Amino acid sequence: MRGGGPEVTDSKGAEERGRGASPTGAGVRRRRRRWVRRTATGVAVLVLGAVAAGWVAYEKLNGNITADNDAAAELARYEKERPTALVRDAQNILLIGSDSRSGAGNRKYGRDSGTERSDTTILLHLSANRRSATAMSLPRDLMVDVPGCRRRDGTRTRPMLAMFNYAFEVGGSACTIRTVERLTDIRVDHHMVVDFHGFKDMVDAVDGVEVCLRKPIDDKAAKLRLPAGKVVLDGEQALGYVRARKSIGNGSDTDRMDRQQRFLGALISKVRSDDVLLNPAKLYPVLDAATSSLTTDPGLASLRGLYDLVRGMRDIPTKDIRFLTVPRTSYVLDPNRDQLVEPDAARLFARLRADQPVAVAKRPRAAQGRSPHSVSLYGNTLSGNSSHDYEEESNSDGMPTAIGVALLSGTPDPAPTFRGNTAAQDACG
Repeated sequence: MRGGGPEVTDSKGAEERGRGASPTGAGVRRRRRRWVRRTATGVAVLVLGAVAAGWVAYEKLNGNITADNDAAAELARYEKERPTALVRDAQNILLIGSDSRSGAGNRKYGRDSGTERSDTTILLHLSANRRSATAMSLPRDLMVDVPGCRRRDGTRTRPMLAMFNYAFEVGGSACTIRTVERLTDIRVDHHMVVDFHGFKDMVDAVDGVEVCLRKPIDDKAAKLRLPAGKVVLDGEQALGYVRARKSIGNGSDTDRMDRQQRFLGALISKVRSDDVLLNPAKLYPVLDAATSSLTTDPGLASLRGLYDLVRGMRDIPTKDIRFLTVPRTSYVLDPNRDQLVEPDAARLFARLRADQPVAVAKRPRAAQGRSPHSVSLYGNTLSGNSSHDYEEESNSDGMPTAIGVALLSGTPDPAPTFRGNTAAQDACG
């Protein structure tokens, strides 16, 4: 009987092994359940890790932005005197470049005097349908009526005629906004202030921006030394390039603003060509740079607020992102200061206020064959310097040709052309 025992045991073990080896066996089902549980746990850990990482990244970007609550309170104080927005969904954002030496990395650009100035101020108009954008530069030396403003120490200034950048120096962004609104009668919906550090990081985040130089640059004040030809500027070089004045071009502030506009156009084209907006790995460092050292009104002082703004701009064709400088000429009492050229400045402000289009060209048609020191407006010639920005073709009766045709045909007023460029224009073209 000893020989029969092992046979029974062996057959039972074989049966169990058979059941374990069977695809439909309980052992396989148990292993599958364990594998599913482990996989689900692993996926959950990955998802939670991604969510946690995303939350950390979101909070970091959100924390980069400083809300300008003092400016909001000051503007609320003068709400009754501010312009009314005429077109629903159109947006006007005032972009201010601060030369503050406070903050990380900024002191090497000069002594911290305790005040801020702005050499770069741009009013960005976004059309209500988000099909076009117009960026209008305001010269720092433009003579304007600056209202009485609250200083940082709580005291108040008296209204005065002064250079435009005086407003930011004495009263910060709120004073600058009120000055712009008085000058243009355009309601400023939002504002952003960015310093040197934030600008440099933005350029570095897109791996530099290409510019074209007709001549080599050696500017000790701007800490800039570059060869002629095509050059890719890193953040430090780009800052020197947009700030330099005496060593590049004709040394005028107008020439510097033109250079800043071309650079911003090239920066926008670089961001779009690299598909940064669709690639999270590329987008995060750009957002981190764009939000660092950024101060905005409370409405934009969050990643959500900025996202909503950028989302509305992402589909605007680069050819419809226009850069121009407010029409200006030398101030009659001081050639080192500026004043508006009228009535073309008023017409530009009116069109932006009413969300009507404008056009830009490097050299408007009316300038062909004409002295660069004059500009034709409705048959009148205004003498001045080469910084005039608005020209329109006129017929023999003194009425601009396009406008004359429009009035006779009953068609809408055509878009006037100002000297400027678009983001689609090749900076090296």
